[in-house]
Amino acid sequence: MLENINLKKKLSREEYKRDLPGLQHRLYDLEKACWDHGVPTMILFEGWDASGKGTAIAALTQRLDPRGFKLYPITAPRTYEQQRPWLWRFWLKVPNRGEMVIFDRSWYLRVLDERVEHTIPEKEWRQAYRDIAEFERMLADDGTVIVKFFLHISKKEQRERFRSIEADPLEAWRVRDEDWARHKKYGRYVEAIEEMLELTESEFAPWTIVEATSKWYARKRIFETIVAALEKRLGADAPKPAKETPQTAAAKAKDAELREAMDSLAAGRL
Repeated sequence: MLENINLKKKLSREEYKRDLPGLQHRLYDLEKACWDHGVPTMILFEGWDASGKGTAIAALTQRLDPRGFKLYPITAPRTYEQQRPWLWRFWLKVPNRGEMVIFDRSWYLRVLDERVEHTIPEKEWRQAYRDIAEFERMLADDGTVIVKFFLHISKKEQRERFRSIEADPLEAWRVRDEDWARHKKYGRYVEAIEEMLELTESEFAPWTIVEATSKWYARKRIFETIVAALEKRLGADAPKPAKETPQTAAAKAKDAELREAMDSLAAGRL
């Protein structure tokens, strides 16, 4: 499945910067509509280490109303969490009516990392497939919009990104020994990922495989997928896209000026 994905898809930075304000404004309007109509949304990100999950989430949330969403970075379960049913810690994080919840990693750790690293018995990760299907179906039947992303890059691309990060003294801490250990098991993770995608794909909680070699392409596709899912769920309640006016054109110009200043600051030019 993954070997047939075209990882050469690209989008220029200029095209991305041109389209981003419109996508962010549209997502903001849909966030508010979901809040007004009590539609809960759950967005989860899975993907390879260094595939761009964190930066994609940062771009996604940059213009959202912080009162309307929550972000949960998921790590291995803590000791007290291991004393309860394994999905318990995720049930505590499901969105309220009208709320958007974003997961940086998710319950799919069970059938990926925990499976490949042999931290749980095979019986448990195989049982997890049924648990996940029931969990997601129950939420979907209750009206929750579920959007699932897997950010895909090649083994070569991952290796190059690791080396690039390590070469930056301020960023080198992000690549740990365990990241390189997982990199060496790329083939075993491919096997687990493909089985996960096959067994957990559903009409009510579909997967979107994002070609993430180009971060600009990946981010735009993520925005477009979420916007389409929310518009479909809201139906007639979805706000109409804003028409271009002198006021909106001026707002976009001011927004572009602010972004340019922020980019310059991030690059150390200010």
